[in-house]
Amino acid sequence: MFKTLLKQIGDYKKDAILTPVFVVLEVIMEVIIPMMMAAIIDYGLADRSIGRVVMIGVAMIGAAILALWFGVESGRTASSASSGFAMNLRQAMYERIQTFSFSNIDKFSTAGLVTRMTTDVMNVQQAFQMSIRICVRAPIMLVSAMVMTFLIHPRFALIFLIVIVCQAAVLALISSRANPTLRRVFHEYDELNARVQENVNGMRVVKSFVREEYETRKFEKESEKIRSLFVSAEKLLALNSPVMQFSMYSCILLISWMGAKMIIAGNLTEGQLMSMFTYVINILMSLMMVSMTFVMLIMSRASGERISEVLAEDPDLCSVPHAIKEVADGSIDFEQVGFAYPSNPGKEVLSNLTIHIRPGETIGILGGTGSAKSSFAALIPRLYDATRGEVRVGGVPVKDYDMASLRDNVAMVLQKNVLFSDTIKENLRWGKEDATDEEIVRACRLAQADEFIRDFPAGYDTRIERGGANVSGGQKQRLCIARTLLKKPKILILDDSTSAVDTKTDALIRRAFREEIPDTTKIVIAQRISSIQDADRILVFDSGRMEAAGTHEELLESCPIYREIYESQTKEGGDDESGK
Repeated sequence: MFKTLLKQIGDYKKDAILTPVFVVLEVIMEVIIPMMMAAIIDYGLADRSIGRVVMIGVAMIGAAILALWFGVESGRTASSASSGFAMNLRQAMYERIQTFSFSNIDKFSTAGLVTRMTTDVMNVQQAFQMSIRICVRAPIMLVSAMVMTFLIHPRFALIFLIVIVCQAAVLALISSRANPTLRRVFHEYDELNARVQENVNGMRVVKSFVREEYETRKFEKESEKIRSLFVSAEKLLALNSPVMQFSMYSCILLISWMGAKMIIAGNLTEGQLMSMFTYVINILMSLMMVSMTFVMLIMSRASGERISEVLAEDPDLCSVPHAIKEVADGSIDFEQVGFAYPSNPGKEVLSNLTIHIRPGETIGILGGTGSAKSSFAALIPRLYDATRGEVRVGGVPVKDYDMASLRDNVAMVLQKNVLFSDTIKENLRWGKEDATDEEIVRACRLAQADEFIRDFPAGYDTRIERGGANVSGGQKQRLCIARTLLKKPKILILDDSTSAVDTKTDALIRRAFREEIPDTTKIVIAQRISSIQDADRILVFDSGRMEAAGTHEELLESCPIYREIYESQTKEGGDDESGK
């Protein structure tokens, strides 16, 4: 884990190295100052030499100024290094997520990834800053002060050694008990974030069913879980403070008692006892800082492990060496293909599928829910790999293609379309980055989107709100279709992408596909037969198998499943209702 995280320091390595250097210099100055104070008492005041007092005092002021400057610089470089480290972590995670296949993404929830890139990174950032500053300062100060107390008298060093051993034992106990609980806390954070995300996205549904109180109770339940887990962890972590306070006061009492006896016996001077108290404070404060840092490291360890899981996750799908970058045409071939999702490898959702689709052909796909229509479509741009058999595009196995080139030639328009928080114009340019305004308008006219876009006050410069909240489902679908028309791919997959538009608009969009991109192979997945009845061929799926294939007329004659769906949709009012 640590090796994976530390790789992300990158350009901030210089600041990460300078911080401990400045801290060491600061500690040296702070260790020297008590020696100077003892010298003033033992030599300056005892001899009543004002000159010596002034000389040593000036040296003390110089040491204090240097300590201050080194402390300021260590704070500046520590802040720069930790902030840069956190930025690099977020960037590395984001870049890694972009390389994930769908099967990789399935391992992490959306809310979980957001938590890892925000809360977890913040915890690791704080721990890193404390590590390069306090974790360096505290041990060096501890060792230096211990050496100085040993030089004054070995008995004092023995007291501190006993305290350090006891404190280490307590910290080890706290760590072993608290870390599992903290891991559960962050898992519950993922669940809480998922609950918030789901509720905000479905706010219209929540309000329409008057379920605000129900959702509030569910949120309270998740919050209570986190609270109770945090209380359990904090009870353990809170043990650190009273143990530390007990150690501090015990040391002060023992040193006061031993020091007084040694002064009376003539084995210790007043100045040495005074400096000893300063070193006592330094040692105990160092122990306190070590314990605080240790607690922070315990809390951040779980976060670090979660971040490392993302960074260490290798994409399941990647391009082969010397991958093919040109797609010859839009032909599609499935040869005895079987497919099971990685999350449930024992259950195939597609079985023994053999299909041959010619370039420019329009193929309709019909089937009930769970018949693997979308799974079939996902194998074409290699969003998943087939577990058996072979999928070819343009006569070449999809595994032999450069994935970016393959996917650039296969466009998908989904039922649940995604628009980004940007202007309509910039969203459409995802289809063609250098598209002119004229090309954008033409694509929108073909997709039956131009009219409603012009109704917006800002027209094509209207900003899409987060999640497309300011456009309807049908408008969102038409914008995504326009984006696809700009791309002019070799293969176009429409996964129930006109479900939210009326039958007239659906017919106009299908005509635009025929006229604008006649050479593009079109795979149309639909629930309405009217959307696919003019396709060159219609494939009927049932339980992961292709039950029948043919034209609309052929299937009415030969396929009971198709005929039953057609009759249910063409009853009086049936087709009208389906288009609403």
